[in-house]
Amino acid sequence: MANRDKASNQLNDFKKAQTKPDVLTTGTGAPVGTKTATMTIGPRGPVLMQDFVFTDEMAHFNRERIPERVVHAKGAGAFGYFECTHDITSYCKAKPFESVGKKTPLAVRFSTVGGESGSADTARDPRGFAVKFYTEDGNWDLVGNNTPIFFIRDPMLFPSFIHTQKRNPQTHLKDPDMFWDFITLRPETTHQVSFLFSDRGTPDGYRHMNGYGSHTFKMVNKDGKPVYCKFHWKTDQGIKNLPAGKAAELASSDPDYSIRDLYNAIAEDNFPSWSLHIQVMTFEEAEKFRFNPFDLTKIWPQGEYPLIPVGKMVLNRNPKNYFAEVEQIAFSPVHMIPGIEPSPDKMLQGRLFSYSDTHRHRLGSNYLQIPVNCPYNANVKNYQRDGPQCVNDNQAGAPNYFPNSFSGPQDDAKHMEHTTTVSGDVARYNTADEDNFSQVATYWEKVLNPEARQRLCENIAGHAKDAQEFIQERIINQWTQVNPEYGQTIQKLLLKYKSL
Repeated sequence: MANRDKASNQLNDFKKAQTKPDVLTTGTGAPVGTKTATMTIGPRGPVLMQDFVFTDEMAHFNRERIPERVVHAKGAGAFGYFECTHDITSYCKAKPFESVGKKTPLAVRFSTVGGESGSADTARDPRGFAVKFYTEDGNWDLVGNNTPIFFIRDPMLFPSFIHTQKRNPQTHLKDPDMFWDFITLRPETTHQVSFLFSDRGTPDGYRHMNGYGSHTFKMVNKDGKPVYCKFHWKTDQGIKNLPAGKAAELASSDPDYSIRDLYNAIAEDNFPSWSLHIQVMTFEEAEKFRFNPFDLTKIWPQGEYPLIPVGKMVLNRNPKNYFAEVEQIAFSPVHMIPGIEPSPDKMLQGRLFSYSDTHRHRLGSNYLQIPVNCPYNANVKNYQRDGPQCVNDNQAGAPNYFPNSFSGPQDDAKHMEHTTTVSGDVARYNTADEDNFSQVATYWEKVLNPEARQRLCENIAGHAKDAQEFIQERIINQWTQVNPEYGQTIQKLLLKYKSL
């Protein structure tokens, strides 16, 4: 018993906190006389329909499961605060940044992306990094990943891309043909794939990885002056990754490795933290920039747009109940507050719709009334009424129409969004070939050392070895365009697999 970790001892901790067991009740609160026998006619007779203790339990059990997230199904959550440590009010009027020393409560969910809710935490996969700030101006969700980039730059491709990361529709197996066929038909994926198959594709739990807002956002200050920005969370625990072999071993021996690691760290008062930084680009710089600054497949070079320190996030509370506070927590990039606005980033624009839409499917139209999603630091007053699972007072007797003459909530022009001028022809623009390789070449040549390059190529070849030969040839051609050595190394490794 002495070597059991905090997660393993959770039930013992609960028992110690109870002076005695509570009286068992039905869902309606009626005390239950026995929980081990149904009500029957005689010891062998049929069960009576009047046995509410049984039917109440079974009816609820039949409805326990809700749809899992279509992406990011497996995850871990925690709670804590953000403390502003540097003044950025010249850029942004958002409440969390209004004064140095201010603390804002928050919730975080880390996750894998492609796997189901029972999949392994250590799979080679991007990691979701979503933060919910509970501010006085409402909830702000910064919904990102542990990568500063993504596979695609147009949201039209997102459903198909995700299908390739999941299972073959007939065999229900992961399919390397699907995966690499899409990757090689859309070469803008090369940058993110190179990140994914590097050492950082298998982080050592959630505490030892960075997080990124990934998209370009707009910040507005109190004078109405806007800038574009990117958000970076830097882990204070230091970057640590799992070797590919160790990640595969843990996938079978401890598939919940990352959830366990985060829970135990917080339970042992070893509170993980991340430092928040931003990059800032003026509108004038964006107009003249050498590539599209809203392209999610590219980074802003830090030599040109250095990191500006902002504050620190500390996680100091584990969820009280996983379903209530992790499975039901709902993040959406459209949940913004004054001072934070969207940019023209196409992928961000697509996510502004899809996330809230899926929450209404999973959790119902009143998902913002669920306690973990409720903007409890703000005073919510609007004209939204009724719907399934309305669990608050439904705004009582306040008028449910606007405008009205009876003191219903009024709009306030001081909270108007920043005015933006755009022009151009309405059309569908092909973005397949917008410099897909130059930043990948920099990553290969200047970020990775020779050993890291070799591991990257081994990981790609090890995954692609089961794809069809014509797809493998496209992989070699695509990665050779990044750097001849990159493509040739993958080619040699694939040939080695063929000879086995």
